[in-house]
Amino acid sequence: MTSTLRPAATTEAVTRPGRWLALSVLVLAVLLVAVDATVLGLATPYISEDLNPSGTQLLWIGDVYSFVIAGLLVSMGSLGDRIGRKRILLGGATAFGAISVLNAYATTPELMILARALLGVAGATLMPATLALIRNLFHDPRERSLAVGIWGATASAGTAVGPITGGFLLEHFWWGSVFLINLPVMAVLVLVGIRTLPESRNPNPGPWDLISVVLSLVGVIAVVYAVKEAATHGFTRSVLATALLGATALCGFVHRQLTMPAPLLDMRLFRRRGFSGAVLADLLTVLGMSGLVFFLSQYLQLVQGRRPFEAGLAELPAAVGAVAAGLVAGRAARRLSVRAVVSGGLAAVGLALAVLTALGRSTGYPVLGAALLVVGIGAGFSFTVTADVILSSVPKEQAGAASAVSETAYELGAALGIALLGSIVTGTYRDFTAPAGTPAQAHESLGAAVEAATRMPPHKAEALLNASRDSFVHGLHLASGAGAAVLLAAAVVAWFLLKGQKLESAG
Repeated sequence: MTSTLRPAATTEAVTRPGRWLALSVLVLAVLLVAVDATVLGLATPYISEDLNPSGTQLLWIGDVYSFVIAGLLVSMGSLGDRIGRKRILLGGATAFGAISVLNAYATTPELMILARALLGVAGATLMPATLALIRNLFHDPRERSLAVGIWGATASAGTAVGPITGGFLLEHFWWGSVFLINLPVMAVLVLVGIRTLPESRNPNPGPWDLISVVLSLVGVIAVVYAVKEAATHGFTRSVLATALLGATALCGFVHRQLTMPAPLLDMRLFRRRGFSGAVLADLLTVLGMSGLVFFLSQYLQLVQGRRPFEAGLAELPAAVGAVAAGLVAGRAARRLSVRAVVSGGLAAVGLALAVLTALGRSTGYPVLGAALLVVGIGAGFSFTVTADVILSSVPKEQAGAASAVSETAYELGAALGIALLGSIVTGTYRDFTAPAGTPAQAHESLGAAVEAATRMPPHKAEALLNASRDSFVHGLHLASGAGAAVLLAAAVVAWFLLKGQKLESAG
């Protein structure tokens, strides 16, 4: 790969004081976003009981954050390139903390969905800015690989901190407390970030095109919504119309970027096979994993009867594996090859998901824990190396837009995964045969069935719980199998698209 860095810039970056302290602020933002994403899964049974959402509303609570963030990431990454990445990071962090309060005190499913959507707007400013600032803080390739590894490891650590912290809070406080933990973290991030983060921006950015922003937002949200509705209700006229609207908006966005002198997103980046391969690998990986992850906490709590804190601890092996793999991924990719590390990691995740198709209601923890450990290791290797490939493929002036593409793939994969694989679980779950007198809402979600059982005679309650849990586990089997197929396909795609790709070496 041809480096875009000048030797003088590299020397300046290596000797710049405070860059590692600045990194600590960036990873704090990443930790916060990861914690917020994972605690929602643990809180879902409590939200179901308190707000009584329908099955569709429950899916919207889970994925509207990803919908909005996916639609705005490119625009926010480009905005950071223009007005300053430090400015947009600290502004977004402040908004993220404030909107977390609205999430905590939501009183209806509709208000909860709105609060999650607004949180997505704020979250869209954080992830591209953190990666872009890493690109500008660390010009030495090996230092940057380590920084990206720490960045990725922190995100993985958040997947462990979130369930454990959330589990503790849920056992002692109401479900809204899992969102209020964002406030002290945001306060530290903003106060320390003001003093330690350097400002960086594109020196010749061009105007921020509002039409492109609208086209991007409408296109992504409409397409993902259409996929979600098609998976749930089939290809109705409204679904087809929404899909057509989204496709038209995205085509308009691409055409506008190709004709503008200073586009929000330079579409020529996708001509680089390494860049395109890394982005596609990220999208498919998250798509295959996210549906399962969203329902795993419900399996641990509502099927196996674990307490929230215990459920959080049960998910720890995935985070431990990802942290360990992320810290050595750059070295492994230089010693072996980029495609070997990425494809091998994806194949490992796929095989682990295949193992989870054998889960039962009483499956012992060693099987689940070992599978989660392999998932974490494989994902840690893959995500860290693909992030490094994406960052090193572009000039530092375009780091925000490139980082936004990477994060868009991640969030779009999460939204599609929850919509498609989540719909498999939900659709399969609804088909169970319930005893006479079972409320209709028990077919909407497993949480609703567990709640309904508390108000039924003991023999009927037991029959309802057995039928609903068996049906939920069956849906989980199908989703795990579909996820395994997607991950194994992603491994093959990465093997071919990342052929010859190398990480930069210091020199």
